[in-house]
Amino acid sequence: MDEGKKGEVGVGSGIPAARRLSCTKCFDILWFCYSPFHQMQQYYRYGDFDNCFAKWHDLYDCLALKTKKSSEVEDILVARENEKKHIWTYRTVDEASENWLKMYSRFLSTNPPETNR
Repeated sequence: MDEGKKGEVGVGSGIPAARRLSCTKCFDILWFCYSPFHQMQQYYRYGDFDNCFAKWHDLYDCLALKTKKSSEVEDILVARENEKKHIWTYRTVDEASENWLKMYSRFLSTNPPETNR
């Protein structure tokens, strides 16, 4: 196997050193974003269509990384991976309470429902 072709990788996937950066995954995600299925799913779930700006940014970022040297790309991807907050990082009680209220406060009612017994 050639050293530069050990596997196709999307942006920020965390696969070790010798890798070939591929923007195919970013393009596929962008293409799917404009599909009627995805747009209707977003409208059903969130009440608004997806403008796909984040997917455009990811594709542009991937294409920009393709213009850099492989050592620079490696450093950039490692730095990005280290900047991400780990998924299992715990919140303090105050942070968790604030986040819970931000996400679910619309379900809280000031008047409890009346029960007919």
